[in-house]
Amino acid sequence: MEETNRQKKIGGVLQEDLAAILQAHLRDAGKTGILISVSKVKVTTDLSQAKAYLSIFPAKNAQELLKELNILKPQIKHELAQRTKNQLRRMPNLDFYIDDSLDYIENIEKSMKGDENPIEDPDLLSRRKKS
Repeated sequence: MEETNRQKKIGGVLQEDLAAILQAHLRDAGKTGILISVSKVKVTTDLSQAKAYLSIFPAKNAQELLKELNILKPQIKHELAQRTKNQLRRMPNLDFYIDDSLDYIENIEKSMKGDENPIEDPDLLSRRKKS
C-alpha cells in the first residue's frame, strides 16, 4: 500500500529531528568514531508506530548501539516529542532497525566484479531480510 502524503511528511519531520537527537546522544556519551544516520522513517497509516531505519558506521558497532538505543527509547521519544510538539498531536511509538541496504548493494557489486555471476546463479547472494 502506498504511503499517504501525511505519512511521508511526518516521516520526514521525524527523520530530520531523530538524526539530530541521535547524533547529540552519541556526542554526549563521548562515543567518537561512530557515525549514525537515519536513512528512512516509515509511519503507519494510523500514525501510532514509526519504524526508524538506522545506518551505523562502522557496522561492527551496530548491534551494540541498537541495544543501547532501545534502552534509551523513552528518553529519545520524549526529546523528539518536545521538538515536534507544534507539528504533531501525538508522538508515535518508535522502533529502531538496522538499515542493511548499503551492505546488500556492496555484496551485489562484489559479486558482479568477481567470477561468479549472481544473475545466472541467484543462490550466490544471501536473501534480504524483510522488516
